[in-house]
Amino acid sequence: MDNDIKAVQELIAQAARRAREETREEEGKPEFAQKLKWPVECTIGPGLEGAIACESKIGYVNGAKGWLIYRGYDIFDLCAYSTFEEVSYLLLHGELPTAGQLAAYKEKLINYRYLNKTLRLLMGFPVEEMNAMGSLRMGTILMRQEFTTLDRQESRPALDDAISTDDDSIPMETKPVGHKRAIYEFRSRMRRRRAKKERDDAIGVEACYHLIAGVPTITAAIARVRAGHMAIEPDPTLSHAANFLYMMSGKKPTPLQEKIMDIALILHADHGMNASTFASMVVASTLSDIYFSIGSGIAALSGPLHGGANEQVIRTLQEIKKPEKVDSWLRRARKEGKKIPGFGHRVYKAYDPRARVLGPLAGYNIERCDEEIVNLYRTATALEKKVLADLSASKKIFPNVDFYSGLVYRRLGIDPAMFTPIFAVSRVAGWTARVLEYLQKNRIFRPRAVYVGEYEKEYVPLEQR
Repeated sequence: MDNDIKAVQELIAQAARRAREETREEEGKPEFAQKLKWPVECTIGPGLEGAIACESKIGYVNGAKGWLIYRGYDIFDLCAYSTFEEVSYLLLHGELPTAGQLAAYKEKLINYRYLNKTLRLLMGFPVEEMNAMGSLRMGTILMRQEFTTLDRQESRPALDDAISTDDDSIPMETKPVGHKRAIYEFRSRMRRRRAKKERDDAIGVEACYHLIAGVPTITAAIARVRAGHMAIEPDPTLSHAANFLYMMSGKKPTPLQEKIMDIALILHADHGMNASTFASMVVASTLSDIYFSIGSGIAALSGPLHGGANEQVIRTLQEIKKPEKVDSWLRRARKEGKKIPGFGHRVYKAYDPRARVLGPLAGYNIERCDEEIVNLYRTATALEKKVLADLSASKKIFPNVDFYSGLVYRRLGIDPAMFTPIFAVSRVAGWTARVLEYLQKNRIFRPRAVYVGEYEKEYVPLEQR
C-alpha cells in the first residue's frame, strides 16, 4: 500500500480517537432513533424545524456526540478504509457490497458515465457564462432526456391515475391521526402498482445509478468549459474519485489525490433531512421521477444558506491574508457582528466529525504545496485556534465541514466556483437513497400553514378603490 495512504488512514484513526475522548462526557442519548408509532409528538419551529417527517435507516447524526453514521457504519471507518463506490452502494442497498456486487456496480457506473447526448445538448447553452450550479441543474434534467422517454407526449402520466388538484390536502381544523397512507393517494392498490410500473425507468435503482455516475461527468465538463477547455471523456480504468479528478483536470491523479477525493465524497454523501434532501423527497412524493427530484435537490443546494459556505471560507482567508492578521481581523469581525464562515452548525454541538477528518487532510504534508496554499492553511489553523479559545467552551462553536473542505479542494487544484457542484457530486448518493427509501412507503408531503390573516372583508368594486 502507498505510504501516503497508510499515513492518511492513521490521521483518520487519530481523529476518531480524539472524537471519542473529547465527547466521552457529553450527554448524547439518541432521540427519535427507534421505530415510531404514528402520529408522533415533537416540538416544531418555523420552517418545519424539528418536524418528524418519516423513518429512515440511511443516516444518523448525533450533534452532541459528534457522530455521523451511514447505515450503522461510523464515518471515520468508512473514510479510512472504504471508497465512494462502496459507500454509495451501501446507502442505496443497505449493506456493503460483496466483491461480485461491487464489480457489477462499478461496471454500471463506468457505462453510465458516458453522456454524449446530454453534454451535446448542454453545450448548446452558454455554460462558460452561467453559474456552475445552474449549468449542473440543467445538465441533470437533460440526463432525463437521454435515459428516459418521459418528456414525450405519449409518456405523459395516465390521467385516470390523477387525483383532484390539491385533493391531498386536509382541512386546517383536522388533526393528523397517523394513517399509514394518504386517504386520497389513489383509488385502488392495483392502480398504484400500475402507475409505479409505468414509471420504473425513472424511479428505480437504475435511475439512481445513472445520476450517481452522470452528475460527476456533467460537473467535470462544466469545470472544463468554464476554464476554456473541451470536456474529456471518462477513463474506464479509473475509480469514481480518480476519474472525476481526471475529467476536471485532464491529468490522472496520484494515489494520494484519489484517496483525498474519495474521502471528501464519502463525507458529503448524506447528512440527514437537510434542505436539499427534503426538496428531493418532496418532489418524489408526488410520484414525479428521480431526475426531477434530484434537480430539485441541486436547486436547493444552490441557495447560499445551504451550499457555498466553503467558497466563502476561502474568500475570508484571502481577506485575512496571513496568520499574523487573524487577531485584528477577528476583533473587527466580532465588533461588526460579522459571521465567521465555516464555524458553527445547527446540528453539531461538538466538533463536526467531517471537519475532524478534513482538517488533517488539508494539512497533510503541507510543505509539498505552493506558497498560496501553505499561507491559506496556516491562516485557517490560526483562525481556528483563536475561535476555539474564545467560543468553543461558552457557545460550543466549532469548525464545520465547510471550514477545511475548500482548502482540501484547493490543494487538488479545483476552482472555488466548483466547490458546491462537487457537494452535489457526492450528495446525489444520499438524495437518491433517501428518495428510494421514502417511495417504499410513499405519502405525499403536505404540511400546513397557520392562517393569521383577516376575515369577512367586504369586496370593493374596482371603480371605488
